[in-house]
Amino acid sequence: MERLDKILASQGAMSRKEVKEIIKQGRIALNGMVVKDSSVKIDENKDTVTFDGEVIQLKKHIYIMLNKPQGVISASDSDNDETVVDLVPAELYRKGLFPAGRLDKDTTGFVLITDDGEFAHRILSPRNHIFKTYIAQLEHPLAKEHIEKLENGIVLGDRTELKGSRVEVVEDSDKPLVRIMICEGKYHQVKRMFAATGNKVLTLHREKMGNLHLDDSLKPGECREITPDELEKITEHENY
Repeated sequence: MERLDKILASQGAMSRKEVKEIIKQGRIALNGMVVKDSSVKIDENKDTVTFDGEVIQLKKHIYIMLNKPQGVISASDSDNDETVVDLVPAELYRKGLFPAGRLDKDTTGFVLITDDGEFAHRILSPRNHIFKTYIAQLEHPLAKEHIEKLENGIVLGDRTELKGSRVEVVEDSDKPLVRIMICEGKYHQVKRMFAATGNKVLTLHREKMGNLHLDDSLKPGECREITPDELEKITEHENY
């Protein structure tokens, strides 16, 4: 149970001050009854709240799938660069949004944006083994022994220990496309992993989190809300 004004302000459309004013004006009804007390407690999962007769779809948290383009940073705000949160349209925006995990500035693909810190911590913790899947284009062909090295886990030059990954050559050529799945999120991890095999990542694209694929219909810079069923897929990993 939360205060009415706090719940309404959390939905992103209005500040708490603005919410208190419209409640005072009698424009908010709770389960069909006009309410003018901002402090009344409500259950967003059971109670029906209307604003000028229109039902407000209350959500404690929001989860957004973004197809991140190159040149955008994975942050909530920045003085100099455009951020992933800047790309969220007004109808989905609310205070407290942040990217659950980071992609490098030049890496593209699936970024999850949310205001649910507990969920973000759960999917980002290495001990929960939620895999993130990337497509990387490499500068050189990937030898079998290099694949085995990546899959068995490696220690980088600075003694950073990395867990084993899953590696699959998608397109075998002079500059192959490789699918790699990791359950950690260390700084420049995928690039550093391939560098440890003497290779270089030319392009990198995240296509999947857990068992949830990036929506193919989303163009770079576009986003949409994740459905409850889709959200559950992020925490699935039994197929790996």
